[in-house]
Amino acid sequence: MKNLVTLFSLIMFGYTGICNAEVEHVAFFKNIKGDLAVIRNQSEMTPQVGGHIFKSDVIVSGANTTCGIAFKDGTLLTIGASSEVEISQYVFEPQEEKYDFSLYLKKGSAIYSSGKLGKLSPESIKVNTPKAAIGVRGTRFIVKAD
Repeated sequence: MKNLVTLFSLIMFGYTGICNAEVEHVAFFKNIKGDLAVIRNQSEMTPQVGGHIFKSDVIVSGANTTCGIAFKDGTLLTIGASSEVEISQYVFEPQEEKYDFSLYLKKGSAIYSSGKLGKLSPESIKVNTPKAAIGVRGTRFIVKAD
């Protein structure tokens, strides 16, 4: 019986490790000024400075609101007032040469500043809006979607 409990525990801890790796955060909030919400798995929450951001999170800023986001590779994103941004995809695995950054700006404005991902694989960075797609080749730009 003791061996069965030990085996069951090892299996459960192993699966927990796999699950945690799949939901690893991709960025964090550096600063927040105003009313900000994060929609994650159809639940809305109020983020705090230092709070983690995950792939597929939607960040919604209120009027007179701004926030700064730092991604794991050093990419910086500033979201302006009355904006809605989805982190569609983010992969930064330089050891395996796997890179992907896809952002959807549904409305509002954002300032993008490249980190290591932009230097190692600028072609893997995509910023989409309802009317345009931006292929990133520079290191810093402002985008606005009405």
